[in-house]
Amino acid sequence: METYIALLRGINVSGHNMIKMDELKRVLAELDFSGITTYIQSGNITFDAQAVSPLELGERIAGKILQHFGLTIPVMIRTLAEMEEIIRNNPLAGDSGRDPEKFHVTFLSARPDGEREKQILGFNFPPDEFVILGKECYLYCPNGYGQTKLTPQFFESKLKVTTTTRNWKTIIHLATRNS
Repeated sequence: METYIALLRGINVSGHNMIKMDELKRVLAELDFSGITTYIQSGNITFDAQAVSPLELGERIAGKILQHFGLTIPVMIRTLAEMEEIIRNNPLAGDSGRDPEKFHVTFLSARPDGEREKQILGFNFPPDEFVILGKECYLYCPNGYGQTKLTPQFFESKLKVTTTTRNWKTIIHLATRNS
């Protein structure tokens, strides 16, 4: 068994794509997942499952959500080890003057095309900063995430991948659920 984290995009936002977490947990248990826990109402799920590819797990969860709730929801999967690595590798965390509550990570469905990644690096929205490492885009938004132009839609339009963003507190919580 391996511990996975599922990040659902765009559920329970402004009254759209409403899914109750208790019902979602029950539906996911039908996929033979165990230890299912959710964190807040925005689609953060940790669970244990037989080791398979994260892409396959994401497709199974998305299929089950479509079947049961009638909603097409993008699902990104990271292993617990990957989430721990995301925390360790935050390239923006080295400056002690930065407030960790202003960190976010935009999770990408796939590694972006190298040329697209080079092009996006030319965008600059001070005081906000971003760094792309693999399938994660680390953000620092000192004026708050609600004020940034570094939105999931921005990254999707430039990188041509599906995205979802989580704040640092959520990422820490998801990575330490078994601690």
